Amino acid sequence: MPRHLPLWILAAICLSATPADFAFAAEPTIPREHIEWVQTWIADANKTDLPRVLLVGDSICNAYYGDVAQHLKGKAYVAKLATSAAVGDPVLAEQIKMVLSSYKFAVVHFNVGIHGFGYSEEEYRRDFPRLVELIRQTAPEAKLIWATSTPIRNPKDLQRLQGGNERIKARNRIVVDLAGRAGIPVDDLYALVENHPEYWSSDGIHFQPEGRAVQAKQVARMVLEALPK
Repeated sequence: MPRHLPLWILAAICLSATPADFAFAAEPTIPREHIEWVQTWIADANKTDLPRVLLVGDSICNAYYGDVAQHLKGKAYVAKLATSAAVGDPVLAEQIKMVLSSYKFAVVHFNVGIHGFGYSEEEYRRDFPRLVELIRQTAPEAKLIWATSTPIRNPKDLQRLQGGNERIKARNRIVVDLAGRAGIPVDDLYALVENHPEYWSSDGIHFQPEGRAVQAKQVARMVLEALPK
């Protein structure tokens, strides 16, 4: 076979191929949100004199990231991967691989829970161990910490998020069980804020500065305990 095929022959091959010829064709439809987003931030990327920490999460992680970095100043360099991609979404795997393969991390503190309500809890249970395995394969020396998803307080959002806090609690229970089996410590941010309505902002999902501060303090404490001595 010639090394370079004419474009019309390549087109004919593609048009005649069956779904089995393409790995992605057999994949189930991925539930998408109205807006999908991702933010990465690698602070002090050119330095190696301190251990590096990665915080993975959604907008909640995005909010407390700065305070965590301040708490760990002089002890670790803190990076973030904040994303709307859900457990089970191949996009999340690519985002995590991109960051973890580019830098060496001593600790990965991660949460992926409130997004992806288009997935069932059984799918969530199935895909979470795959996420853990991906992180461990890409960053084999990193210590892992799982953070529970925080509750929401806006009745409209409780309805919009298809089950609201009951689903968040169900997913937290699933991961606490799986994390325990995998030997991963759990940072219970849900319990930390659950009985403090004053921590929430008006949208009932995100947090006032006081709420972000208490989360950041707990995240930093757990990360510090996991850092190499």
